[in-house]
Amino acid sequence: MDRFTSASSENTAAINVEAIKGYDIDILLADVKNAVDKVPSFPAEMEPPVVAKNENLNVAIELELSGKDIPLKTLKTIGREIENDLRSIDGISQITITGFPDEEITVSVNEEVLRSYNLTFSDVANAVANNNILVTGGAIKTEAEDYLIRVNNRSYYGKELNNIILKTEDNGAIVTLEDVAVTEDAWSETPDRSYYNNQSSISFQISTTNNEDLIEAAENATIYSEAFNETHNNIQLNVTNDRSQIIVERTKLLMVNGAQGIALVLFFLSLFLRPRLAAWVAFGIPISFLGMFMMASYFDITINVLSLFGMIIVIGILVDDGIVIAENIFHHYEKGKSRVQAAIDGTMEVLPAITSAILTTLVAFSTFFYLDGRLGEFFGEVSIVVILTLSFSLFEALVILPAHIAHSKALSKDQKMYWFNERATTFLDYLRDKLYSPVLHFFMEFKILGFSILIALFVITTGAMEGGIIRTTFFPVVASDQVNVTLKMPQGINPLVTESIISEIEQVAIEVNKEYTAKQEGGKEVFQSIIKRTGPGTANASLKINLLPGEERDFTASEIAGSIAQASGEYPSAESLTFDAGSSFGGKPVSVSLLGYNIEELKAAKLELKEKLKENTLLRDISDNDPAGINEINVELKDKAYLLGFTLSDVIGQVRAGFNGLQVQRFQRGQDEIIVWVRYDRAGRSSILNLDNMHIVSASGNRVPLSEIATYFIERGEITINHLDGKREIKVEADLKDPKESSSDIITDVRENIMPEIMSKYPTVSALYEGQNREAGKISASASKVFPIIIFLILIIIGFTFRSYLQPILLLVMIPFSLIGVAWGHWLHDFPINMLSLLGIIALIGIVVNDGLVLISKFNSYLQEGFSFDDALIQAGKSRFRAIFLTSITTIAGLSPLILEKSRQAQFLIPMAIAIAYGIAIATVLTLIMLPMLLSVGNGLKVYTIWLWEGKKPSKESVEPAIEELEELHENDELTQNA
Repeated sequence: MDRFTSASSENTAAINVEAIKGYDIDILLADVKNAVDKVPSFPAEMEPPVVAKNENLNVAIELELSGKDIPLKTLKTIGREIENDLRSIDGISQITITGFPDEEITVSVNEEVLRSYNLTFSDVANAVANNNILVTGGAIKTEAEDYLIRVNNRSYYGKELNNIILKTEDNGAIVTLEDVAVTEDAWSETPDRSYYNNQSSISFQISTTNNEDLIEAAENATIYSEAFNETHNNIQLNVTNDRSQIIVERTKLLMVNGAQGIALVLFFLSLFLRPRLAAWVAFGIPISFLGMFMMASYFDITINVLSLFGMIIVIGILVDDGIVIAENIFHHYEKGKSRVQAAIDGTMEVLPAITSAILTTLVAFSTFFYLDGRLGEFFGEVSIVVILTLSFSLFEALVILPAHIAHSKALSKDQKMYWFNERATTFLDYLRDKLYSPVLHFFMEFKILGFSILIALFVITTGAMEGGIIRTTFFPVVASDQVNVTLKMPQGINPLVTESIISEIEQVAIEVNKEYTAKQEGGKEVFQSIIKRTGPGTANASLKINLLPGEERDFTASEIAGSIAQASGEYPSAESLTFDAGSSFGGKPVSVSLLGYNIEELKAAKLELKEKLKENTLLRDISDNDPAGINEINVELKDKAYLLGFTLSDVIGQVRAGFNGLQVQRFQRGQDEIIVWVRYDRAGRSSILNLDNMHIVSASGNRVPLSEIATYFIERGEITINHLDGKREIKVEADLKDPKESSSDIITDVRENIMPEIMSKYPTVSALYEGQNREAGKISASASKVFPIIIFLILIIIGFTFRSYLQPILLLVMIPFSLIGVAWGHWLHDFPINMLSLLGIIALIGIVVNDGLVLISKFNSYLQEGFSFDDALIQAGKSRFRAIFLTSITTIAGLSPLILEKSRQAQFLIPMAIAIAYGIAIATVLTLIMLPMLLSVGNGLKVYTIWLWEGKKPSKESVEPAIEELEELHENDELTQNA
């Protein structure tokens, strides 16, 4: 188990067990069941405990059934018919129907009437239970046939019970249930009602499992609702929240972004490469995607938001290896080699670097498989898409691409160059010869200045992040088309008070709607519908406001929620009132769990923490999960009671029967489970005087007023008791007024400034930081374990490629400096750095290494050709400038449509794209400038180390692995010849 939490309230309790990542949930389920089965001391009247695993359900669509002046009973009857119809549709299996209390049969008795007939609650309950039966009594087997003996005296409705005989008097008179009680079919006294645009309604929520198609389920439900509305005039089934539309919109959006990305990649390829060469390189894109699609089903990958995002990420990376190979083949062809030989030599020369580059990218993306938390689960799908696509891309680039180039007109002396190719080539030559080359020479001469500039930029970037100029947060807010208002009142309050307050807020919301509709382009209604719910319970109420779809709306859900909150003002009588807009990934931005065993200190710490949070102007909707409990009447027996033969169990049992009710029977009526209750009528439970005047029956049959044998006192008790890992827990939460603010800074302030003072005052209290902070912590903790292994694997791959320890380390030194681009990219686009940005940085590592591998590979090649160390560095940079520039610009181009996307549906994905694109942009500069400087410094260290150790200064070239490898080859050749 990762941890376990529990929540206990009157007559019910729930324990939630969380498994560690990767553990078989079915094994844990069996272990928990075994543990529960071993408990010997459950209360006798307790229902059997249910142990089950939480199924992962995805809400597909929500519907509301409503009609003007239609009774709730009629609505429910039609609602059950609709539920059955929907369940019969293929692809729809999970339906939740709400908006009405439970149905029950109440047998309401009166204290005076019971006394007049000398009856008790048990007498009435036993009579109903013993007579309202449906049982078989065996069978009579005759020679001709069998006869089943049956008693069928089951009544399913209240009035049918009236004729049950309770007793017969000495004079022969019969006392029936109708004589002493009012029996009726009723709704449960626990309020639970829904109202759709101020009309009574029934709510349907249709969900899908991971094996069902959410879009298909929503479409089928929509078709059904349209058909229903065509055949009904005075009652309508309205779609209030179609989640499939969000998925469809995001999918279309990402497909458009992907198509634009491919178009940009093809544009840059055709611009900077020869047309036929560009065409063959671009041919690798569909080949790689087709290969990925063939394998995706084996990994349960579907076309969804995350898989499409993975495809967008990989679009620009796909052509990187193709560009390098195609460029190198053409370079060999220009040396006078035949087409086939140029293809073979050009491919083989860069094969180690290309293979290593793809492998390092695959290793970097595999990090997502080992990240804890929901984000790790989600982005594991992105990793699979990237890894499969790049694997097929590598095969295509090394095998198919060279064959295509060798046997096509791509290698042709008379190949036509278009004017735009000539302009682009001139532009690249200008960048390389007039800008890059002089800059590289300058910094190779003044390395200290070069390193100083980079370190200064890194320090400035770090300072900007620490100072809040570049903001940080845990998770982005996912765009929403809903505003949810949740009201919690003190327990035990009159439900009419709760309803009046939520109705006031509803009227405020209607006025806010008018205000925003007036400002909305086209004058469209900003609020599509308002669903008011009172219950479950007397203290709870809520509003669900469905907004105009985000792409048509000029305002964010957060703005609208803020306006409703401001216009509503404060309600001091409320326990909590929250205005939630959007989906906060991982939970609330600010969530603190206070733990301890001393209840008084916990409650005092809770109050102080809430007061401190209220002082923070960036926060709103400050709430906790420890509401004030209902007023409790605590009964204690007088000494006189024991003398009369009463026990506390006897007394409270009879009190419970009168005021809570005796559960007589439970049976199925249609789709509803009906409970038959025997209790006092409503008037007999409306005053504390009723308790005083209640007569308790002793074992001998004597009746004594409760006030004569018992006393009581009133105090407010607990309504909910929460535990976390066995400790009592009170959770305090808050939301951000502006979702763009930094929640991480607020949590840091709470952790470092607020909580130490509170915990010093209340030493038994400890704190855990939950919500988004916990989710981020799980990701960070798992990343801190897997990240060193990933870096080590990348080092091994590069080390095997270049047969060097130093060169891989120098490559990885550049990675922290690429954060300069990541950070300022977020600042430029006004996004805070969040956990998705971190995932982008992890993915960036593999991509950053690619360009460095290509440059070092060419540098080693030039050394083996006899170039001096400095010339080899300069020439490697100039030679690989074109390929590095093209690989970087195509990757950035593939992501740029998504980065520039204004749609609210794509905003939560943009930080990861920013991290990759801007990281690559700065990494390109680092590869072309910083890497040669690092290689030069590394070479100098080796030269001077050997000089100090051996007393003889070696040449720069002799200490390089490429030269050492070449010398070993010569020695082996000589040994072979001598042999």
